[in-house]
Amino acid sequence: MKAAMSDRSVVLWGLGGLLILVLLFTGFGPSQDQDDANPTTTNAGSQGIKASFLLLPELGYDARRWESPATDLRNVDAARTTLILTQPKLPIKDLKPLRQAIADFLARGGRVIATGTSGALLLPDGKTETPRNIYEGLCYSEPQGKGALARAGSVGFEDTVRWGALGPQYVIEQKCGADPVVVRFRVGEGEAIWWASPMPLTNAGLANDASLKLALASIGPPGRTVLFDEYLHTYRESIRDTLAGLPWSWLIWQSVAVAALLLFSFSRRNGPLRSPLTVPRTSPTEFAQSMGRLYEKAGASQAATEAARTRLLEYLRDQCGLSRETLRAYPPQVAQELAERFGGQWDELDQHLEEAAKAVATGLPPKMALKLVQSLEQDHERLHSFLLTNQAKVMVHS
Repeated sequence: MKAAMSDRSVVLWGLGGLLILVLLFTGFGPSQDQDDANPTTTNAGSQGIKASFLLLPELGYDARRWESPATDLRNVDAARTTLILTQPKLPIKDLKPLRQAIADFLARGGRVIATGTSGALLLPDGKTETPRNIYEGLCYSEPQGKGALARAGSVGFEDTVRWGALGPQYVIEQKCGADPVVVRFRVGEGEAIWWASPMPLTNAGLANDASLKLALASIGPPGRTVLFDEYLHTYRESIRDTLAGLPWSWLIWQSVAVAALLLFSFSRRNGPLRSPLTVPRTSPTEFAQSMGRLYEKAGASQAATEAARTRLLEYLRDQCGLSRETLRAYPPQVAQELAERFGGQWDELDQHLEEAAKAVATGLPPKMALKLVQSLEQDHERLHSFLLTNQAKVMVHS
């Protein structure tokens, strides 16, 4: 019962420790609440766009995460699809295949919303420059003209970049001072829309009514499929780049904690066993010690010697084949009988049996009785070993 309770307490303590570790890692681990600046659909922080991703289906759009390369856009119904690229992380080596895939998507009637400098680089002939005006915090745009994007009203932007490409095909819908921050232009059958920042789509910016109007006007009418690009947010040039983006410090700490728990649970079950501090009542050692104390207290040396003598005589009768008359003779004739049957010298055995017979009648001091019992046990063992090594002779005499 005590062992079961001990095991149960170890399990409960282990689970409690694991729960504490989970709470610590949850409380002090990297948080996405406010610190994560990635405008992704999985980021619930102020700069994420999870709210937009969850809101659009309620407004009649088919919102999806796009986690495939841009080259797979050829399999998409472009005329009914809007692709959103919020601050994408671009490959370093070659942008040409990516830009060509997006240009083909636009030419087939698709609509693309791209934000920031990296988003502009993916649009045909897209170009950005540093802003002319310096603002502290947000810049609230000024609508330009009567287009659908301008009618959304004044929208908050982080004015860190401005549209730099020139030409009559670029329609400026919103400005921050002299800086174009919302631009649209036709590409084949489709339309490209550029924002200076993804803020109108973010969880913080979406609370502004004008931001929501701008987002819906840019996406298009309800019923369209809206693809939120996630592939370029997780894209890496190589395995080394992928590994560099992992939170290694937290992974190492968690791995160490798990390894410590596993080591503790394994070592407790498989480590060396330690003798109990108190010998159990059922221990054979305690039984032998108890019997010894009883014999000592009663002064029963006769019983001990007689038990050893009887055990040896029964062995001589049952295993060695000696007759009852030989065993009852006094002085014992056992040595002579054994020598005739198996050979060897057994005079000491006769002497020990004779001493044991006298001890039954007269008694012996404890030390002498112990020595005699040990001698009888040694005779027994010697005889047993002799019979094992001379089985052929034993079979003949049997």
